[in-house]
Amino acid sequence: MSDTSQSYNDAGAALEKRSLDDGSSEQGVAKADAHQDGRSDAATAKLWTKLDLLVLPVVTMMYFLSSLDRSNIGNARIAGLQKELHMTDYQYSIALTVTLIPYTIVEIPSNYLMMVVGPRILLPTMVLLWGIICTLQGVVTSYSGLIACRFFLGLVEGGLLPGITFYLASFYPRRLLQLRVSVMFSATSLASAFSGLLAAAIIHMEGVGGRHGWAWVFILEGLFTVLFGVACFFLLPNTPEQTLGLSAEEKKIIVQALHDDGLHSDDEKETRNWTQFGKTFTQPHTIFLAIAGFFSGATLSGLAYFLPSIVVGLGYSGSTAQLMSVPPFAVAAALSIITAVFADRYGHRGLTLVFFSILATIGFAIFLGSFVNHTRYGSLFLLVPGTYCIGPPLGTWIANNSAPLIRRGASLALLTTMTNLGSILSTWLLGSLSPAPRYTSATITLLVFQIGILLCSVATLGYLSSENKRKERAKSSTVERESEGTMPNESVWFHYVL
Repeated sequence: MSDTSQSYNDAGAALEKRSLDDGSSEQGVAKADAHQDGRSDAATAKLWTKLDLLVLPVVTMMYFLSSLDRSNIGNARIAGLQKELHMTDYQYSIALTVTLIPYTIVEIPSNYLMMVVGPRILLPTMVLLWGIICTLQGVVTSYSGLIACRFFLGLVEGGLLPGITFYLASFYPRRLLQLRVSVMFSATSLASAFSGLLAAAIIHMEGVGGRHGWAWVFILEGLFTVLFGVACFFLLPNTPEQTLGLSAEEKKIIVQALHDDGLHSDDEKETRNWTQFGKTFTQPHTIFLAIAGFFSGATLSGLAYFLPSIVVGLGYSGSTAQLMSVPPFAVAAALSIITAVFADRYGHRGLTLVFFSILATIGFAIFLGSFVNHTRYGSLFLLVPGTYCIGPPLGTWIANNSAPLIRRGASLALLTTMTNLGSILSTWLLGSLSPAPRYTSATITLLVFQIGILLCSVATLGYLSSENKRKERAKSSTVERESEGTMPNESVWFHYVL
């Protein structure tokens, strides 16, 4: 076991214990930290901002490129990929499914592997490998070649989302986490928007080097990912203690804040307790949110892969169709960050999920009920933000309320596994099972899924609220508090974030 891996386990295990009395927002956390180390509130808040500048740009770009390189097949499709490789709609759905099966399978083991080798090795390696595979998609000449590329793309990229979320959860106290996850996750919306803009420009390279414009979409985007993956080996800090640009005092303050927020354990075997791992899959709130993740994943991936085709069905074509897919994603990115600021400030995750699930439900209802293309396009400004803004609070909420470390890693991996199972469904719903341009069966199914997310969110809120009340009553009869390093989330001293 390397020193960096051990250090990552120690730093990563410090996340979940600070109660609401310590502050339910970034300001509250800053006050608690400042009180302990003698720093002013402003100086402590400035330190977290400094950490943001050192960590967030790297992981956000990673996820941006992940989303771009996985979903650019939708842009390549309407630029001529499907016609050139003589694919039917059924075969296109197969190509998407082949990506998602290995993508789903590797998520739980990849989080465990990251605990072993450390994020600075695993995450950049993923980026480098999928960049190479994305590039190779631009030189395929047959459907079988595309299928091979899509399989290996899913295999090497699958662990990124649970890995990055787990990574951020090891750098920030839990009531500072949603804003950071939202910044990272906004890369999905930006990638979907930028993908349309970029594809609209790149397809004009038709014939350059004897290749089609759709091939250059894969080649240019893949080569950039390769270069960035190499840079990440030097840019990505392994732990807060190993972050370049922070002084020894600043590192100590951050690690202490994480320690005060709970579950820091110097016993590596303790963080790998398989009994705790198994309990992850029996906790009601984890199950509710995993089900919501399935519903969310079906919707999110459906839009990521098929929105350019949906826009074509609304009467747009060529570069115009690529460009018209951009605005709804841009709105989603901005709204995700704005709502995350309030969610962190007031310490609420569930209400965010309730709001966005209702927004998406309204959007899908309009898209289903209207026969006017302009109205249906307008509904995308409801259903796209509603769909894309659900991911950050969903991941943050399950991380906030899972402890100790191995449960948190497992719960995040379970969530993304369920999300990608939903993604597999969406490749068929919007592919061969629900024909364009109405997509009636798919729209009805995804509308019902938004209602499912709403119900799961309300059920989780009710369960966690009742558990917090039960714990408050039980504290009076509990004499001894568990040690900070071993506290599970069912402990009476662990306060669930609502």
